[in-house]
Amino acid sequence: MSRDAINCGNFIKPRDNMAFDAIRIYPDSVLMERAGPVQNIDGQVKEIVDRMVEAMYANQAIGLAAPQIGIPLQIFVAGPENGWRGFINPEVLEGEGESLLEEGCLSLPNLVVPVKRKETVFIRAWDLDGKEMNLEVSGFPSRVYQHEIDHLHGKLIIDHISLLKRKLWIKKMIKDQKRSQKKSVIF
Repeated sequence: MSRDAINCGNFIKPRDNMAFDAIRIYPDSVLMERAGPVQNIDGQVKEIVDRMVEAMYANQAIGLAAPQIGIPLQIFVAGPENGWRGFINPEVLEGEGESLLEEGCLSLPNLVVPVKRKETVFIRAWDLDGKEMNLEVSGFPSRVYQHEIDHLHGKLIIDHISLLKRKLWIKKMIKDQKRSQKKSVIF
């Protein structure tokens, strides 16, 4: 199926019998692929967004991109409880200034890395009613939106660190996973 014509109906049911709130963890390939555009904002997209909001709050996050729950579509949600927003096909048009801050990610547990981002960004996206939004966002919300838009382009916070640090982190992650598997009891 072409990424240019993704049918949202294919993503309503969890793939591989996974719960919708199951966050995909690196190195899951869906996290490193460019998400496809949403062609039609309909009830199926709204259902995906509702499930994303549930997953975001269940995991105590402030943002979540569709690929993080295995749905390769250009959708993200962000915001505090009762104040979230859904963004469809978002893009950063331009940015100003720079700031450096440590970021974490649900898809990269136990990792916090310094990430340089634009201080202010101008974003175009569509809301759940299909209306175009043009926003100027600064400070922390700007950082959150840029982080989630990175997910839609297959870019993770580890892509912001040096190759050497990335290799060290991946080696540590594999070691930790093996250690936790040895502690697990399998029936």
